[in-house]
Amino acid sequence: MSHPRRFRFGVDLHQPFEGSSWLDTVREVEGLGYSTLFVPDHFDEGFGPITALAMAAAVTTTINLGTLVLDCDFRHPAVLARELASIDVLSEGRLEVGIGAGWKRLDYERSGIAMDPPKVRVDRMIEHAQVLKGLFADGPFTFAGTHYSITDLDGTPKPHRPGGPPFLIGGGAPRVLRFAGAVADIVGVNASIHSGEVDTAAAQDSLPERIDEKVRWLQEGAGERFDDLEINAWLAVAEVTETSGELAEVLATVFATDPASVLASPLSLVGAPTEIGERLLERRERWGYSYTVVPGDKASDFAPIVAKLTGA
Repeated sequence: MSHPRRFRFGVDLHQPFEGSSWLDTVREVEGLGYSTLFVPDHFDEGFGPITALAMAAAVTTTINLGTLVLDCDFRHPAVLARELASIDVLSEGRLEVGIGAGWKRLDYERSGIAMDPPKVRVDRMIEHAQVLKGLFADGPFTFAGTHYSITDLDGTPKPHRPGGPPFLIGGGAPRVLRFAGAVADIVGVNASIHSGEVDTAAAQDSLPERIDEKVRWLQEGAGERFDDLEINAWLAVAEVTETSGELAEVLATVFATDPASVLASPLSLVGAPTEIGERLLERRERWGYSYTVVPGDKASDFAPIVAKLTGA
């Protein structure tokens, strides 16, 4: 399968670079040529995402600003819609809205927020997305769901982009991927994390044969719009190295598989620059991945590869 999307790269930034401020780090990431600066939404890491992105918007001009991803259990969508639309207006249309159903058990246990069963969390996320989109659209919006009820609310301000910023929905299970295929602009095809923490089962769920199945679910939900989707890979393991085989041997224990399968997983990207470029081309051809998110502490290492593949 050949995917028409050009390569894009984002940085998942949990904290400033060592010895640097947040604002200087944001400017540096923009200067390195990345398309998007992403921030996470977990209670045990990083700044609050809304504040961090607002500050980033104020000191940048070209880089997109995204959430990877906002947990829908943490904020009412009517409140969130206003904050996100404000960032989109202030950044002149550079926002990407990533939302998810929540997966990290630690977030719930330490905050006291109830971690409902997966079906309930996904139900809530689906309604959440519908409300955000409704409030981003023109005119008053009314919605009657199981989790949210909106009555003649005209979302203000309206986003800079007509209809609102692009949506990124990530997941690894059939229902979420089918929903994402139907409504999202960008889809993160990820491992499922059933235990609430990244473990061996989650690592194995990112191996190539599992990704084949996930992309099929995405295609089922997307139908004719599949070729218009941007498929996003969040890298759990990223390393520019001339000795990828040695690192793969170590990681194979974590993944409980063989080194070749580790290197082929789209949630890992390990190797020399040429090797990494070849892997990204293979992944775009096989699955459609064209949008890769690099860990913040690897942003400088991957910058030359980003420049080569994007023509920057």
